[in-house]
Amino acid sequence: MTPNLSQMTFVELKRYLSEHRNDQEAFRAGLEVLMSRRNPANLQPSPFKLANPENEVEAFLREKLKQIE
Repeated sequence: MTPNLSQMTFVELKRYLSEHRNDQEAFRAGLEVLMSRRNPANLQPSPFKLANPENEVEAFLREKLKQIE
């Protein structure tokens, strides 16, 4: 019987992933559900996808430092 991964809590999903780390299909299914729950507001830009990585990463880091201060 396959568990309903979408109804599992975060802790249950992590336990499921841990228990099925050697089962590629089960692990992938659990990981997809877990990753689908990510908050897009918390995602950071990838430097490899930026037009001018050096300047944009520097500006991003300066903004984060201002938030901390």
